[in-house]
Amino acid sequence: MADPSSYRPKPGQIPDSPGVYRFRDEHRRVIYVGKAKSLRQRLASYFQDLAGLHPRTATMVTTAASVEWTVVSTEVEALQLEYSWIKEYDPRFNVKYRDDKSYPSLAVTLNEEYPRVQVMRGPKKKGVRYFGPYGHAWAIRETVDLMLRVFPVRTCSAGVFKRSAQIGRPCLLGYIGKCSAPCVGRVTPEEHRELAEDFCDFMAGRTGTYLSRLEQEMHDAAEEMEYEKAARLRDDIGALRRAMEKNAVVLADATDADLIAVAEDELEAAVQIFHVRGGRVRGQRGWVTDKVEAVDTAGLVEHALQQLYGEEKGEAVPKEVLVPALPEDTAALGQWLAERRGSQVSLRIPQRGDKKALMETVHRNAQQSLALHKTKRASDLTTRSRALEEIAEALELDSAPLRIECFDISHLQGDDVVASMVVFEDGLARKSEYRRFQIKSFEGQDDVRSMHEVVSRRFRRYLQEKLKTGEWEPEEGDGASPEEDGRPRRFAYPPQLVVVDGGQPQVAAAKRALEELGVDDVAVCGLAKRLEEVWLPGEDDPVVLPRTSEGLYLLQRVRDEAHRFAIRYQRNKRGKRLKAGPLDEVPGLGETRKQALVKHFGSVKKLRQATIDQICEVPGIGRKTAETVAAALARAVPAGPAVNTATGEIIEDENPAPAGGGSSQR
Repeated sequence: MADPSSYRPKPGQIPDSPGVYRFRDEHRRVIYVGKAKSLRQRLASYFQDLAGLHPRTATMVTTAASVEWTVVSTEVEALQLEYSWIKEYDPRFNVKYRDDKSYPSLAVTLNEEYPRVQVMRGPKKKGVRYFGPYGHAWAIRETVDLMLRVFPVRTCSAGVFKRSAQIGRPCLLGYIGKCSAPCVGRVTPEEHRELAEDFCDFMAGRTGTYLSRLEQEMHDAAEEMEYEKAARLRDDIGALRRAMEKNAVVLADATDADLIAVAEDELEAAVQIFHVRGGRVRGQRGWVTDKVEAVDTAGLVEHALQQLYGEEKGEAVPKEVLVPALPEDTAALGQWLAERRGSQVSLRIPQRGDKKALMETVHRNAQQSLALHKTKRASDLTTRSRALEEIAEALELDSAPLRIECFDISHLQGDDVVASMVVFEDGLARKSEYRRFQIKSFEGQDDVRSMHEVVSRRFRRYLQEKLKTGEWEPEEGDGASPEEDGRPRRFAYPPQLVVVDGGQPQVAAAKRALEELGVDDVAVCGLAKRLEEVWLPGEDDPVVLPRTSEGLYLLQRVRDEAHRFAIRYQRNKRGKRLKAGPLDEVPGLGETRKQALVKHFGSVKKLRQATIDQICEVPGIGRKTAETVAAALARAVPAGPAVNTATGEIIEDENPAPAGGGSSQR
């Protein structure tokens, strides 16, 4: 625990201007990022008597070992820089909202020649129009199914689309009228894009004009006694009305707004957001976070706004944002939102009427979300605590192993030998710290030797991270160079327990690796698959945990996760090796130039037949590279010709090969 006075800046050293500051710990990791109108006043508040600070703030300043700051010209710049640094450094003492799940959105891929309507999750892509997010994917599919009757836009994948175009026959949706079948040329690309844009306009809330036009067409068809057409239009109108009914009108003036509500207690906070477009609730999402810093409702709102709109631009930022409390820098936040939208954004607290009533509904959702989260977490926390205590008791550890790392080796008959490291903290997987290893010191199958290498490499990196504190001095020539930028580093934190997948030999190898590095404060155990026995170093008999033990269940989860992660890496590595072709053996030839070569000649077979001068005609390929490519292709032995077993005919390979050099390359 550090004394804040030991790194307190000297009087007059801190400028009295807007800026962003960073607290770092003894390992130079950034642990907190903040902004201030006046850096001098804000930083001075951290260096008062610890008894007068909020407990979380006191913990932060005693964990820190230094503070630094960057001066900016405006409060908006400070807001932008704070958001960028929080995203870059992931400080442990900053509030960070994370979705408890990936919310699906309705996406229209306007960046494609034939736009596609689909359910999409994850980060937003350029050129794709999004609606939502929705609570469930089935809600999107129900809405799309109703609207395809009126807007028969493509919904199939690229593979299905290409296949239908090749055989000249549309899929089932094309036959039943729920796709305009652009794959077989029933509509032109321009007509299909117009359909997709009409679909987007309707989803964006511009429904009145379109429904009026359909009703007029229906009446005209009835007057001209085209009753089948009138009946079809009537059914289309009914389908659109049913789709609209799924999103009831909540604001009568067709408002575009986001409503943000917060429910909180001393330890946690839940945020709920309703996305209202055209007066209708088009999406909903929510977060729950630990209050790791001293922050009030206004501060939580500010963090939520940064999380919501930090990556958004244009219409994704609504004209109006309604919040339960205004942040301290309301003007700067409003200007920041306006810059992201490209026009004025109103940030305010609803005072009366429909908007206040809807805000109360959003707040009730936030309260229910927090209550549900606490109920689940209380049960889960009790189980995880019991599991960690059982492990500590069975392995005779001084305390519960709050951080567990597990290692596993994977290979296929001695080829593509790899290893995995998974991390569990407080009994939960911490996937951002998973690591993969390739075995480098030898070739062939030797799980014990592989385990020794991997554990040695992991803890050698940990010792290098300790250089900054002087706790470990490297040997000459070790080449350790700790990072100085404050980002979360890969092997900075040691585990309390190392678990290896295996029995006595693997455990002994891991223990030997630790002893060779002088690491004596990390426990080691192994979990053998056959009888689920727990092995300890130097013990002839295993530790047998009861089959109903929560501790055994947690160790099994850790071991199985390491096994899954290792197998996936090994399969990917093997797949790349099997797909490798002659172009992959050309040194210095990257993926872009491989694609250019195959695209220019049409296939690897034709590339093999080309002269050096012809290869030089490809953009980016010089004569030396062309000679190397020609030599590599000449060395490669072509595979035997394909034969039609029914007719005995030799099939010539004129199809383009994959750009990366697939198995069809010769």
